[in-house]
Amino acid sequence: MHIHILGICGTFMGGLAALAREAGHKVTGCDAGVYPPMSDQLRALGIELIEGFSADQLALKADMYVVGNVVSRARLSDGSPKFPLMEAILDAGLPYTSGPQWLAEHVLQGRHVLAVAGTHGKTTTTSMLAWILEHAGKQPGFLVGGVPLNFGVSARLGAPARPEAASLFVIEADEYDTAFFDKRSKFVHYRPRTAILNNLEFDHADIFADLAAIERQFHHLVRTVPSTGRVVVNGLEESLARVLAQGCWSEVRTFGAAVSDFTAQGEPSDFAVLQAGQVVAQVQWAIGGVHNQLNALAAIAAAQHVGVAPDVAAQALASFENVKRRMEVRGKVLKEGGSITVYDDFAHHPTAIRTTVNGLRRQIGAKARILAIFEPRSNTMKLGAMKAQLPWSLEEVDLAFCHSGGLEWDARAALAPMGERAQVGAHIDEVLDQVLAQVQPGDHVLCMSNGGFGGIHARLLAALAK
Repeated sequence: MHIHILGICGTFMGGLAALAREAGHKVTGCDAGVYPPMSDQLRALGIELIEGFSADQLALKADMYVVGNVVSRARLSDGSPKFPLMEAILDAGLPYTSGPQWLAEHVLQGRHVLAVAGTHGKTTTTSMLAWILEHAGKQPGFLVGGVPLNFGVSARLGAPARPEAASLFVIEADEYDTAFFDKRSKFVHYRPRTAILNNLEFDHADIFADLAAIERQFHHLVRTVPSTGRVVVNGLEESLARVLAQGCWSEVRTFGAAVSDFTAQGEPSDFAVLQAGQVVAQVQWAIGGVHNQLNALAAIAAAQHVGVAPDVAAQALASFENVKRRMEVRGKVLKEGGSITVYDDFAHHPTAIRTTVNGLRRQIGAKARILAIFEPRSNTMKLGAMKAQLPWSLEEVDLAFCHSGGLEWDARAALAPMGERAQVGAHIDEVLDQVLAQVQPGDHVLCMSNGGFGGIHARLLAALAK
């Protein structure tokens, strides 16, 4: 089958492309404004990328068009379609489907699916779980919204089912809508037997009216888990308690709270794992942050459901290398008086920013300075729905620099409670100048964005090296 993917460079659709190629399908795709790591991965796989969404791509004569949720029926100011290829597909009556639907029908069918849902930590926890299962010899398939460093790819099919073992597939389960023609959350297509509900708070203000609307979608996910399945739930989250109160028909295992089934004792970098109050494992690893400690508990509880003992899971986590763009050190520049370290992280929601900063603060101590550079780039942040939380999210940084390009709200006013600790620049060059005027030897510079951020990391390192 020849599939042509519209919006191929998104992390989900790029992973789907890799799976389809591995399964033997011919894969091509198109997108606009591509950036690494997904563009690099696709080119390495030999997948042809076409810039833009022109209607002349029908000449490829694909058997199926797989449509990403970046595609819409929107019109430009002159009345022409924003996505001419989609209009041409509809006009010609050609076959099309969504990414999650194609995945469900061609990859997930007949497998034991382990799905990881939550507002934060999906990519990291999915990667942890896949690595635990790999370490245990189960050769899982997976699709992650990033590139796990232990695997070097964002997706693979994994081992087929054998008489003595089910075929496992670990997937990052996103609550964002499926496509312009299917407004359900992506994760309702996956039908997991093991589901992690990692956390839940308001996000995606462009498609959800309030937190209750997202809780309802999480409940729809819970409805798809069979009675022999397991739902792993963060016991610290009132929102998830409300989700389960709407109905749950599966085994539930909780983590995180003092009364949960799985709890942690000790610092995030070295802690005991307790099940029902009894120590069952010890995790010692190079990963920091309370949020990652909770992610680990969730992954351990999910892996146990497919036969991996907690102590085996803990051994796997000792060699877990995290994910690209998750507190990834992009470089160090040696200066007289100490080195300057530049990090890259995907954080964009205020809670994710706060937990990321806290993880770095725990790692480097109270005396070292953190300079945070961030852009409110997600749809939710662009709408300004979370702007009041930004000073709270940046409490532990010494200086903050905000790229305000494309915002329709006043970033300076939102960050005013931080006083002189916060600066705003409308252009990346302006932000870079602000950072370079303030950075000192020994500083830790944390760049946070869910996009390419104009290559700011490399530009900053090059400027520092001069």
